[in-house]
Amino acid sequence: MNTGPRSPEEKNIFVIGLDESNEEVLRRVPGADRYRFHQLLSVEELQYGEIPILELMEKAQRQLDAFDGTIDAIVSYWDFPASTMVAMLCEKYGLPGVPLEAVLKCEHKYWSRLEQAKVIDELPDFGIVDLDDEDPAPPEGVDYPMWLKPVKSFSSELAFHVADDAEFAKAVAEIRAGVDRVGKPFDHILGKVELPAAVADAGGAACLAEGALSGVQAATEGYVHNGQVTVYGALDSINYPDTPCFQRHQYPSQLPDDSVRRMKEISELVMKQIGFDNATFSIEFFCHPESGQACLLEINPRHSQSHAELFEYVDGLANHQIMVKLGLGEDPGERRHRGDYQIAGKWYYRRFEDGMVTRVPTRAEIADLEAEIPGVKIEIVPEKGMRLSDLPAQDSYSYELAHLFVAAQTEREMEHKYRRCTEALRFEFEEG
Repeated sequence: MNTGPRSPEEKNIFVIGLDESNEEVLRRVPGADRYRFHQLLSVEELQYGEIPILELMEKAQRQLDAFDGTIDAIVSYWDFPASTMVAMLCEKYGLPGVPLEAVLKCEHKYWSRLEQAKVIDELPDFGIVDLDDEDPAPPEGVDYPMWLKPVKSFSSELAFHVADDAEFAKAVAEIRAGVDRVGKPFDHILGKVELPAAVADAGGAACLAEGALSGVQAATEGYVHNGQVTVYGALDSINYPDTPCFQRHQYPSQLPDDSVRRMKEISELVMKQIGFDNATFSIEFFCHPESGQACLLEINPRHSQSHAELFEYVDGLANHQIMVKLGLGEDPGERRHRGDYQIAGKWYYRRFEDGMVTRVPTRAEIADLEAEIPGVKIEIVPEKGMRLSDLPAQDSYSYELAHLFVAAQTEREMEHKYRRCTEALRFEFEEG
């Protein structure tokens, strides 16, 4: 993290959960020589185990209050609790930021659906499952196949695709057992705003049922500055065959213009309805390219760190620049840059069975591979000696072994580079 004396024109930017890989990206944004980035809480404090939201807020405030200098921005690229902490801390310290209520309208999946339904029709049937009921049933109007998920969770944690009553009962039991880890601290934050009766009745540790959507998955990335919504990118989300698990996100989207245009229109409508402002967002969709239809899956009211390198490869400028500008209360402006590649993807190299990790690729092996194949960056997820099922924030069906950022001139070339990498990465496991 930055140290040393500060010149008068430098800005102090506090990043909740600042980590090494994202600081490297931040150091490359235009004007970074004028910014001093300070870590506010660690990733481990934010993401692992129980979430002591009161203690985290108190610790963050103690650090800010003890800082001998100006506090010019507070930002983050992590999910709850960081997303809500940014809103609360910016309000407390008089900094530009998104209203807490707008963040919660996105974070609470049921509240989000209620708001979306006021301005669009492109969303699935949905309803709350009563976890307090000994033998709950699917909500009226939501048919199989459906997804069950907590109204607030990390990534796809505790999200289940169910096709019949037996799968429904099993998923409800697992959600009931694990929902409080995020749901209870989320409930505390919900108590800070005035809730609609339906949301207050559901609470923050509730289960949402949604009709399963079909089509091609994609997403928009954008921001709102002084009430003006700007969508600056569209990406494709491609799953492993016959699974609900992401294989990669790729930028730019390869969908037809009609689909991309409709995603942008929906993004603008819902973010204005929610009252989101002065922050970045990403929205996930299911699209039908033949008709141009796009159905909204989920709103993420935080900056998308996982796509930073993709924008950097293709546009020549990481999207982190937008987060920083908004945090300082500045207009991000137009992105008139050009990168070295035509397409880039973040690939998730996964294993679909549990096991103890007995070997991971060495730093030297990764460095050699990155040097051999241009436009490649590799991040290993587990450590040697770790059981895959102990990894935090995994989906309900697989375990991440590595994130591979791969850039190329064509989609086919990108796929070839990815295969070369995975064939060379040596992982070993003790089964069971």
